[in-house]
Amino acid sequence: MLNEEHEALRASVREFAHDVIAPVIAKHYDNHTFPYDIVAAMGKMGLFGLPFAEEHGGMGGDYFALCLALEELARVDSSVAITLEAAVSLGAMPVYRFGTEEQKRRWLPPLLRGESLAAFGLTEPGFGSDAGGTATRAVLDGDEWVINGAKAFITNSGTDITSFVTVTAVTGTRADGSKELSTIIVPSGTPGFTVAPGYSKVGWCASDTHELTFEDVRVPAENLLGERGRGFAQFLRILDEGRIAIAALSVGLAQGCVDESIRYAKDRQAFGQPIAGFQAIQFKIADMEKRAHLARLAYYDAAREMLAGRDFKRQAAIAKLYASESAVDNARDATQIHGGYGFMNEFPVARFWRDSKILEIGEGTSEIQRLVIARDLGLVA
Repeated sequence: MLNEEHEALRASVREFAHDVIAPVIAKHYDNHTFPYDIVAAMGKMGLFGLPFAEEHGGMGGDYFALCLALEELARVDSSVAITLEAAVSLGAMPVYRFGTEEQKRRWLPPLLRGESLAAFGLTEPGFGSDAGGTATRAVLDGDEWVINGAKAFITNSGTDITSFVTVTAVTGTRADGSKELSTIIVPSGTPGFTVAPGYSKVGWCASDTHELTFEDVRVPAENLLGERGRGFAQFLRILDEGRIAIAALSVGLAQGCVDESIRYAKDRQAFGQPIAGFQAIQFKIADMEKRAHLARLAYYDAAREMLAGRDFKRQAAIAKLYASESAVDNARDATQIHGGYGFMNEFPVARFWRDSKILEIGEGTSEIQRLVIARDLGLVA
């Protein structure tokens, strides 16, 4: 049961998704264009500031509120939902969690108003799940960091309103010989910082994703985010939180598949009656609803543990794993229910099908989630 505030937020975002996003998103998706108008409207609604304190320009809500908004957005479109998710949990949240007061005053206000976006440069071309294998390096030269390396698949990194990318880099070697990882803010437009053309993607075609290169990029020493050498622990915390958000987004896609399948099954006639009258269709949609419902309970549980200040790593991994796989299963079944029309881009389920697979990969693959769960159960040394 949601409280009155959360229920009102969910209702307002649902209305926004259907009235503002649904009529135009297919055009953005087909043309691979970034929906600046939708982002601006979400900014005016306060969605980018949902889980942040009012003193920093936020809405004074909580992370669960963000998850509710993501679910409702993804019921209509995942490109918009991932733009918000990455902007908040990967863009603004590292500064909010680990930044100095000066960094917060400088960077957060426009991010929380949705006037600018930020990105989190973690994944590298040669290192995906092995984030500890980071090869990008940053060397302190006087009062500047000099950064060299590359990042891949970075969301919100190349829009016209992207203000900076937080980069993970090797900044030294520990006493035991392991890498010292730190995170550094690199403003857009810094000399040597190159944003490659956007990827040609299977899904999320209205979101912004690029490969980044850094060639002798110099930024002030004070752009270090958090403690030097704490970068690995910092991005693990950010990813744990982000997995709850991705789970919520996955639930939205899974529920959107249910919505579209019910609508289509009631309208589509076959053998003299709506196909909703056939038990094979009824059972398929019932299973889809089951998955969406259980996945929702899983991310609700993870969010509750997080907000209570308890360890939530296992719950976040379970939610992300189950919800993302449920989204893929529901997208497949929704496409089957739609038959040949499910393969036509004019129907939302075709977009859902294309968007679903990345949910089992981004912000920790399904294999990594299973490893996290097994490790937390004491099965992995």
